[in-house]
Amino acid sequence: MTELPSRRLMLVHAHPDDESINNGATMARYVAEGAGVTLVTCTLGERGEVIPPESQHLSGAALGGHRLGELREAMRALGVTDFRLLGGAGRYCDSGMMGLPDNDDPGCFWQADVDQAAGLLAEVILEVRPQVLVTYDDNGGYGHPDHIQTHRVAMRAVEFAAEAGWDVPKVYWDRVPRSVAEEAFARLDGDLAKLPFDKSAAVDDVPGVVDDEHITTAIDGTAYAVAKADAMRAHATQITVAEPYFVLSNELVQPLFTTEYYELVRGERPESRESDLFAGIGNGAGEVS
Repeated sequence: MTELPSRRLMLVHAHPDDESINNGATMARYVAEGAGVTLVTCTLGERGEVIPPESQHLSGAALGGHRLGELREAMRALGVTDFRLLGGAGRYCDSGMMGLPDNDDPGCFWQADVDQAAGLLAEVILEVRPQVLVTYDDNGGYGHPDHIQTHRVAMRAVEFAAEAGWDVPKVYWDRVPRSVAEEAFARLDGDLAKLPFDKSAAVDDVPGVVDDEHITTAIDGTAYAVAKADAMRAHATQITVAEPYFVLSNELVQPLFTTEYYELVRGERPESRESDLFAGIGNGAGEVS
């Protein structure tokens, strides 16, 4: 019998790099505090736009393999040792941006049978038995088909796992409070002239921005800012970091948040904002064979 850590966090993301941008500080913090942290990534991001000129020859499976290497380096920076690809490497491929012909590829994640994919994820949930699961909202944060599908699969997997004997007590969606984003972009406006980029993104370009009342939880990851930035830098095909900012392939600068925000959507909604994803959860170490 193998004893599980008393606190267990699972994160479900669409592509390599999403985890570091959205939850890098959270992951590093909980690893440092001794929690079990498991990442499940649904695709290898084979259709991602590549930033460095020396890597722009990569595409398809070659890009996916390269991004898997980047994911390994990012997890090393965060201290995460349990990271998996849903169904194994290559089971589901990147679907491309919404509305492109790539969405029709029968092997892409957007075309996956939700129940089948959720069954694969439920197997991991039943193995790990997380008390907390983090994923996207029903728009995937910003409308990418793989992010939307990740939401659908994760939420269905939670239902399947409950039917099979492990009811995940708390499920969160990644969020950014509008007030925090507006303050960060106001600072960015003053800093832009010092940065090696020409144009800022807008508040609503940040995935998961919502009005403040939606926020139930704020995880202060200030002590893990370096780890988060290092993890993001590891995803060099997708991200250029200029702390405390970064850009994606569109070269629009946006803030790098080290306090990360969430909305509790499964579990008892707290009366005041939480500072711990495990708030209200007792010791449930458990054993697995």
